[in-house]
Amino acid sequence: MYQNSDEPAVSSIMFPAEKTIAEILAQRESKGALRKLFITDKGVDFCSNDYLGFARSPILFSMIEERMKELKINNGSGGSRLLAGNSKYAEELEVSLAKIHAAPAALLFNSGYDANVGLFSSIASRGDTIIYDELVHASIHDGIRLSRATSFPFRHNDLAHLEERLHKAKGNVFVVAESIYSMDGDTAPLENMVELCDKFIAHCIVDEAHATGVFGLGKVQELGLEDKVYARVHTFGKAMGCHGAIVVGSETLKQYLINYARSFIYTTSLPLHSLVSIECAYKLLEKSSEEVKKLHANIKYFKSMNFFRSKIKSGNKWIDSTSAIQSLVIPGNEKVKKLALAIQEHNMDVRPIMSPTVAKGKERIRVCLHAYNTIDELDILLNVLGKTLDK
Repeated sequence: MYQNSDEPAVSSIMFPAEKTIAEILAQRESKGALRKLFITDKGVDFCSNDYLGFARSPILFSMIEERMKELKINNGSGGSRLLAGNSKYAEELEVSLAKIHAAPAALLFNSGYDANVGLFSSIASRGDTIIYDELVHASIHDGIRLSRATSFPFRHNDLAHLEERLHKAKGNVFVVAESIYSMDGDTAPLENMVELCDKFIAHCIVDEAHATGVFGLGKVQELGLEDKVYARVHTFGKAMGCHGAIVVGSETLKQYLINYARSFIYTTSLPLHSLVSIECAYKLLEKSSEEVKKLHANIKYFKSMNFFRSKIKSGNKWIDSTSAIQSLVIPGNEKVKKLALAIQEHNMDVRPIMSPTVAKGKERIRVCLHAYNTIDELDILLNVLGKTLDK
C-alpha cells in the first residue's frame, strides 16, 4: 500500500542541482515565458486540434467499443514491436493505412513526435544534407539534431532560398516541410518544392499533421504528389481524434526505420485500444464529408470578417491561412498573455503562444477552428477580440 503524507519523501536541500534549475526557472519567469500546466474544463473550444470533433464524437466512441468487443483485450501491448508488442492486427493496420495513403508501406509510431524524431535522426548519415523550412515543428528539429547529417534551414516558404541551399548540399539530400504549419497555419508550396527536389535529386519529406483529415488524406494526396514525395508523416492526435502516427514511404524505408529508428525500437508499442481507435477514426472520416464542409465553411466565414480585421492595430496582424489555424500576432509575451486572459473571461478558450515556442516578436493568439463551432460563437470571439484590442 502507498503511504499518504503531506511531507516530501526526500528533502531537495541535499541536491545542488535543485538550486541551479530553480534559478533557470526564475530567469524564464522573469521573461514572462514560464510554461505551466492547467486544466480548462469550460469555455468554447478555440484551442484544441480536434478540428472535426472526432475526439468528442459519440459515434467514434461507439465504433471503437464495438470493434474492441470483437478482439482480445489487453491493458497494454506487452513490449516493443520487436519483442512482445507486435501483432497481426498492427501489421494489417499498417497495410491498410499504406493503401489509404497511396504508399507502398507504412510504419506505426507512438506519436507524431516519435515519428519525426525516429525518421530524421536515422534517415541521413554523415556526409548527407537535411534542408528544412525554418518553421518546421520542434520534433523535426530534435530529430535533425540527433542525426549526423549537415543541416541548413531555409526561410519560411522561400523557394529561392531553398534553391540556394540545394546548390550547396552534398550526399543524399533531404528537403523537409510541413504541408500546414502548426503555428502559422499557412500552406507549403509543395508543387514547387517537389519540382526543385526533382531538379536537384533531393528527397522531399512532408509532415501532414495539421492537414490529415482537414484536407482530405493530406495535401500531398490532394495535389496528387504521392510519387514525388519520399516520405510523409501522418499523425492521429489532431483531426483524427485519437493518438499515434505513421510514416509512409517505400518498403525499404519501412525496414530501415524498423532497424534504425530508436524511437520505434526502444519503446513499448501502442496498445490494442489505440490501434482500434486509429482504424475506426479512418472509417469515420469516410463518412464525415459534412463535418469537413462545416469546418471549411467556418474557416471561410472567419476569414471574411474584414470589418473586424481592419480594426487590428499597427504591429498586430493576422497570418494569411486557409487552414483551421488562424493566428493573430501580438508581439510580447506579457501582451499576448493579457489578451488571452481577457478573452477567456468571456468563456472563449483561446491560448497565447509565447516565445520561445515562437520567435521573439512573433508571439500570437492562435485560434483553432472546428466543425462544431457555431457562427454565433465565431461572432462572439471576433467581437471580443475587437473590443479587447481597442482598449
